[in-house]
Amino acid sequence: VEEVIEQADYLYGSGETEKLHRLLVQHKNSDDAELLWRLARASRDLAQLSSTSAEEKRQLAYEALEYAKKALEKNEANFAAHKWYAICLSDVGDFEGIKTKIGNAFVIKEHFQRAIELNPKDATTIHLIGIWCYSFAEMPWYQRKIAATLFATPPTSTFQEYAAHSHLKLFSCLYTADPNFYSKNLLFLGKTYLKLNNKKMALLWLSKAKEYPAHTEEDKQV
Repeated sequence: VEEVIEQADYLYGSGETEKLHRLLVQHKNSDDAELLWRLARASRDLAQLSSTSAEEKRQLAYEALEYAKKALEKNEANFAAHKWYAICLSDVGDFEGIKTKIGNAFVIKEHFQRAIELNPKDATTIHLIGIWCYSFAEMPWYQRKIAATLFATPPTSTFQEYAAHSHLKLFSCLYTADPNFYSKNLLFLGKTYLKLNNKKMALLWLSKAKEYPAHTEEDKQV
């Protein structure tokens, strides 16, 4: 198992998405949470590729969720299993409509928070809670109405809350080799400051996002 994980991490670091998925899918019946969450991530990454068809994207999204769910069942104390379960649950919501997506919101945030409890220095999860906050701060009125019918207290957030999370994320990244961490975090910080009418800070972060070297498919979109 350790050899497979080592090989998988090398392929992930090299951006070999298809090779990585081919390697890990051979172990889909494994009982090892470390292998399973990596397979969930690899399935999701494969779905993100522009060369993947719409039908394949859907299938991979549901498969990724199953692998992440299985990883959690095998080891509830694995922070990455919680993180990828939340990410994959959010992805599946894109295929199931706005009611399901809003309905899953609390579950998603709970798993992100559990992941941070288990690993407080994981920059990715802190960033993702920030995205969660941003998406609810920006929720249009008709979605808020749906949320109000689903929950006694629907999930809410503010741009101030998002900005606080994003700054926390950037501070946590001072412990890593790259203090900027992720292009999307820079982009969302800029967008948040625009919403707060702070044009000076918005320009700073949007400029950083523009200058960030593109390593992944998502970086290129930014």
